[in-house]
Amino acid sequence: MKYIESPTDFKPGRHPRPKSVFLAGGITGCPNWQQEIVHLFDETDMILLNPRRENFPIDDPQAAREQITWEYHHLRRADAILFWFPRETLCPIVLYELGAWSMTSGVLAVRKPIFVGVHPEYKRRQDVEIQTRLERPGVRIAYRLPDLALQVRMWAVEAVYQQSNEEYPEENHG
Repeated sequence: MKYIESPTDFKPGRHPRPKSVFLAGGITGCPNWQQEIVHLFDETDMILLNPRRENFPIDDPQAAREQITWEYHHLRRADAILFWFPRETLCPIVLYELGAWSMTSGVLAVRKPIFVGVHPEYKRRQDVEIQTRLERPGVRIAYRLPDLALQVRMWAVEAVYQQSNEEYPEENHG
């Protein structure tokens, strides 16, 4: 697994390359759930893009602009987005990002894959469930980080398999 933490820049290379996943979710006022996710991806070749900095310079007025800009660009560069809503905070920015990315479409109207996890005690759990089912009915909401990570890992394996079939169709269907 390759780990990239804000403000380190990530520029996607040429395909084939490991799948990249942006870790969207609570940062301020909640536990470092990102650390658990990173551990759950230890034995993979995936690229994790983590906006949570080990040492965020809270007193630097330029830091917020740099952070928001990093997140903006890396949400777009990632192959997929993992959302986690912890119980400790409402995560208004993450709700905004989930809404925005739920409704966007990509090349040939293929939407960027999103994976949504909600702690069972998250105060706006029902809102996330209803909105996600309305806009992205195929997204299965997870209620534990290991289950969320498993969904992402299964997607990555399937994507590699599909890519292999596209590149070498006679070998895979022969």
